[in-house]
Amino acid sequence: MNEQARRRQLYDLLGDLPDRHRPLSAELVSVQDRDGYSLETLMLDLNGTEAVPAYFARPMELSSPAPTVLYHHAHGGDYVLGKDEFIKGREALDDPPYAEALTSKGYCAFCMDTWNFGWRRGRTELELFKEMLWKGQVLWGMMVYDSLRGVDYLCSRPEVDPNRLATGGISMGSTMAWWLAALDERIKVCFDLCCLTDFHALLANRGLDGHGIYYYVPSLLKHFTTAQINALIAPRAHLSLAGNYDSLTPPAGLDRIDAELKAVYASMNAAEKWKLIRYEIGHFETAAMRKEVLDFLDEHL
Repeated sequence: MNEQARRRQLYDLLGDLPDRHRPLSAELVSVQDRDGYSLETLMLDLNGTEAVPAYFARPMELSSPAPTVLYHHAHGGDYVLGKDEFIKGREALDDPPYAEALTSKGYCAFCMDTWNFGWRRGRTELELFKEMLWKGQVLWGMMVYDSLRGVDYLCSRPEVDPNRLATGGISMGSTMAWWLAALDERIKVCFDLCCLTDFHALLANRGLDGHGIYYYVPSLLKHFTTAQINALIAPRAHLSLAGNYDSLTPPAGLDRIDAELKAVYASMNAAEKWKLIRYEIGHFETAAMRKEVLDFLDEHL
């Protein structure tokens, strides 16, 4: 089965999704000047079911379309924070927040509230999962769908260079980054922090309760390993940063993913495009990790 067929297979596991090409619309709620960048607050119609609140950040001085990063917020049990992680940061992240860090490098950047977070909260995660299950939907599938449509929206903006798109995040945002990059070839660079989790290693370590129920896709393990999903990103640039003491990314699983992806990238003559760096830490970003992310974006975006 070729790569496009495998992408289709992966997408088809995500339940009953809205039309991939339904019209999009955006309402500008506000614009404010922040620390060296301009921040738009938006309400987007991406899925036809509920509005998607989002932030779009751009450098103050922008004379031509810029490389752009679609940033995904984490979970952490904090359903209030959502996209505000992008502008305020969170305990697990280094300073400054990613909106400021990315725009200071000349990038535009974008972050949305995913289902049940930020301005989309009001139900429990389990309630939403059950409701979608009855409707033939998969919560993770609906989250991925919004991310794919988020790329569509970015490509419509004049400030954005559609040929220079990246995606990244930490924890749940990390997982979304590599799923999105695997499914959407418009993403040229992927960076994931602290959640390149090998599914089978998680099973072996009895670590399933470390992830919320949003994470689980029916029948996924019949067709894909973590490495096989990430192989769909190759030969595009992919940086993964992990802590050896992080229970969400068992070391044996990181070993397995790294070995498989090194072989995949080498077979495509792109060995330098895959990079896994491991630290003797837990589930958080350090200053050294932040430097790796920004240097990788500078090099490949």
